[in-house]
Amino acid sequence: MGLTGLEIYKHLPKTNCKECGSPTCLAFAMALASGKASLEDCPYVSDEAKEALDSAAAPPIKLVTVGTGDHVVELGEETEIFRHDKRFFHPPGVAVLISDKEDVADKVEKFDDLEFDRVGMHYVTDMVAVKCDSGDADKFKEAVETVASKTQKAMILMCEDPGVMEGALEAVADRKPLVCAATGDNYEKMTELAKGKGCPMVVKGNDINDLAELVEKVVGLGHKELVIDSGARETTQVMADLTQFRRLAVRKKFRSFGYPAFAITTKEDPKEEVVQAGVYVSKYADVVALKACEKQQLLPLLSWRQNLYTDPQKPIAVEAGLYDVGEPGDDAPVYVTTNFSLTYFIVEGEVESSRIPSRILSVDTGGVSVLTAYADNKFSAETIAEAIKKTGLEDKVNHKKLVLPGHVAVLKGTLEEESGWEVMVGPREASGISKYAKDNFAGGVK
Repeated sequence: MGLTGLEIYKHLPKTNCKECGSPTCLAFAMALASGKASLEDCPYVSDEAKEALDSAAAPPIKLVTVGTGDHVVELGEETEIFRHDKRFFHPPGVAVLISDKEDVADKVEKFDDLEFDRVGMHYVTDMVAVKCDSGDADKFKEAVETVASKTQKAMILMCEDPGVMEGALEAVADRKPLVCAATGDNYEKMTELAKGKGCPMVVKGNDINDLAELVEKVVGLGHKELVIDSGARETTQVMADLTQFRRLAVRKKFRSFGYPAFAITTKEDPKEEVVQAGVYVSKYADVVALKACEKQQLLPLLSWRQNLYTDPQKPIAVEAGLYDVGEPGDDAPVYVTTNFSLTYFIVEGEVESSRIPSRILSVDTGGVSVLTAYADNKFSAETIAEAIKKTGLEDKVNHKKLVLPGHVAVLKGTLEEESGWEVMVGPREASGISKYAKDNFAGGVK
């Protein structure tokens, strides 16, 4: 928000009608300034006031969408420099780079299969970038059409020759690809192409000063669906430019940099390239294009992206309840843990590695770990006993024994009194579960 609450209040009707949901116009102005209300909530705001406030009400970084249908990738609309201040909202698009000089069909099929399930979360590479290395308009168009026929995910068309770009863009314009890129030499024609097809476009400068001037020229031509690229390719300079973009957009409301940012990796070694991409994801890139396309290469990057774009004030949690590991029978052991995602999946992995079918009782602790929940009285004899009843555990086993995490062994006596179940104290660390299970449950719970 570019204006303070008092500055916004000057433009409001000052009727205190309460129809917006706020008790007074001043309260509404304060809510609007903090991003907790929309100008549309006021039924009596004038057109003049709307015009004056619209730009101030806009987020410091414009929201730009790429792709269509179920595969739209939303870029930008960020409001923070530091994640802990609030949160980051739109994870950057990770685009696998495909050259029109390689086996396009084979690589795009591998790309479309890049999906991962880890700790209860589903990760995907959500964009594919087709790059014109051949300089041949027909070859580039053929590569773009091949990609479009084999994946529905969002596309980036990378070519700085408007003549070559035109045919390829025409073929897939209905997919709303990201056109990359307009430069100081081609921006008029490239803007005409992108704007005419209703597609977002990357504006690429020679440095950040040149980029600011070029963005103003493109906006002057009437196209505002933009993604910005300083043109730097050396890692430290790219990171510096991305940081400047975010700071100037968020703190100074510098509109020329108020757009999502694009970065492309340059390292040849896949491991180094993924590390380079991780730097760009960490420091404000909204789209990162890289050549690495193997699952083992991309999983760390996608995991890091997922962690970075979760709400730091809201722990990642699994749904509390009773889970089967393997095909447990009536005599299967029962392990108790919290519903903090990391804790649960570590326990599940160790239980699975024991090769003894078991059940895990995940207690609702608000998504925090065992010791944290215990300290906050969320992992207590009472909450565990309640979870036993809620899940109907007693009807699913022929015994009444629970394995409690060793770190909270102090709960044993109270839990036995509260629940009527016998409590076994398990290992303090999850890594000890496999041996513990084999020592105690090789033939089921006795």
